[in-house]
Amino acid sequence: MKEQYDVLSRISERYQKMSKSHKAIAAYISEHYEQAVFMTAARLGETLGVSESTVVRFADRIGYEGYPEFQKALEECVKGKLNSIQKMDAKYGRSSQSEVLTSVLTADIEKIQHTIDNLDPAAFESAVNTILEAKTVYIMGLRSNEPLAEFLHFYLNMVRGGVVLLKTTSVSETFEQMIRIHEKDCFIGISFPRYSMRTLKAMEFANDRNAKVIAITDSTHSPMSLYSSCNLLARSDMVSIVDSLVAPLSVINALVVALCLKCPQEVRKNLEMLEDTWNNYQVYLNDEINFIDDEPILNYSLRKEQDEKGK
Repeated sequence: MKEQYDVLSRISERYQKMSKSHKAIAAYISEHYEQAVFMTAARLGETLGVSESTVVRFADRIGYEGYPEFQKALEECVKGKLNSIQKMDAKYGRSSQSEVLTSVLTADIEKIQHTIDNLDPAAFESAVNTILEAKTVYIMGLRSNEPLAEFLHFYLNMVRGGVVLLKTTSVSETFEQMIRIHEKDCFIGISFPRYSMRTLKAMEFANDRNAKVIAITDSTHSPMSLYSSCNLLARSDMVSIVDSLVAPLSVINALVVALCLKCPQEVRKNLEMLEDTWNNYQVYLNDEINFIDDEPILNYSLRKEQDEKGK
């Protein structure tokens, strides 16, 4: 697994100082290493619209003696997936189902405790204030981090307006969605190993536009900290093919609670307005229809109010 970490971390650590063409190669490799491992330098260059010599220089710039050595490191990345399965089998293979449950939950508890011990309270407070003061808040989390981004977007939207969830499969579409970002805005990037190069490039763009950048990631060594002014660190590693998102979700949950406590009147107003909307448009009664005298009640709350006025 060490070599797997090395090649991707080399790319991430050197990304900020790369040329435009090398950044394009770095982004493609990080997102599509399973395909790139089978490509020659010429084929990779053709795919990205750069010369073969540019690809070779890229391999040299990140510390490999030529493209063949770099390609061998990519092979280790692919093997790393199998190693994860082997590690999981070694740890849990002879365990009963209840032992697996206990072991995984205990590991998650340890990750939360580690997060409590290492998360910077000043950074957390800064993140809360930055989110409240921003004109628009952009949120991005891809692959296994997407549920975290959606959770934060859902609840943050109840606290304040101007919240944008970036959902895209390409870097160009990301830039199109955040083209108006500026110094009064805030960008929240959520990324844990394997780090997302698309999220990193979006954070770079936000930083270049002087927006406040918050990173929710696992370590001060994470490439996400390259462009962030505020880092919220949560432990996420697990000996498995499944990422542990318990600690990151707890940090996001704490963010939401802190934001609600900062502006309770605004939150109450938004929730009351949302409740009225649900009632008026039968949002939930369409999902779960109640029957009285064999007739569906599609606007039960309004009928009840009318009955009470008629008494």
